[in-house]
Amino acid sequence: MSGKKYALVTGAGSGIGKAVALALMKEGYAVALAGRRIEALEETAHEGSKFGGKSLVQSTDVGKPESVDALYERIGKEFGRLDVLFNNAGIFTKPASIEDIPFDKWKAALDVNLTGYFLCTQGAFRIMKAQDPRGGRIINNGSISAHAPRPQATCYTTTKHAITGLTKATSLDGRAYDIACGQIDIGNAASDMTDVMRRGVMQADGSMRPEPLMDVEHVASAVVYMAGLPLDANVQFMTIMATKMPYIGRG
Repeated sequence: MSGKKYALVTGAGSGIGKAVALALMKEGYAVALAGRRIEALEETAHEGSKFGGKSLVQSTDVGKPESVDALYERIGKEFGRLDVLFNNAGIFTKPASIEDIPFDKWKAALDVNLTGYFLCTQGAFRIMKAQDPRGGRIINNGSISAHAPRPQATCYTTTKHAITGLTKATSLDGRAYDIACGQIDIGNAASDMTDVMRRGVMQADGSMRPEPLMDVEHVASAVVYMAGLPLDANVQFMTIMATKMPYIGRG
């Protein structure tokens, strides 16, 4: 096998996913770009091509098994292997107290934020277990919310706590097959989804206050570091956050 490395990034059309996909392409990875919005994925691919990055674009609903199966079928045909999966696609639901959350919003969060990670992990595991050389690395985008919740964020908090369990289970099951799995917990990376934090978000004491953000490129650099380790080493959990965000001592 040549020295070429192959990666899959979900939610690659914007924010953290886009930044990570571009950083991996800069490092010489061929990257499968998955997400719902094909135009956004094509823009990521175009930006990556400027520095020679190779990519494939696949519109994917990670919460649907048939859509994920189609993604992996294409990866198998065009890449022939997979070295890194960055599980990243996710959604926030509208802030609400637990008793006021509509069931469809709860279900939507679980479909994308948890089932999507599970289905993509399954697909990656199957490829990595069977390929030669065997093995690979799965990196899950957790969150500060995998450890400490924000107010009125039951859906997101629950799914992110569950991702920690998925990370540990994948690590354990992957040991025998040289499949490493780690989790990066991110706090306040600047993106369209977090721009509201500049204006003010609810704190644990009920007040509304703006929060500091960090450049998303710091997240991308951290993921590239995790991805580049040899398979006999693993970052099991990493937290990267805006230094002055209210996390340590939150609430």
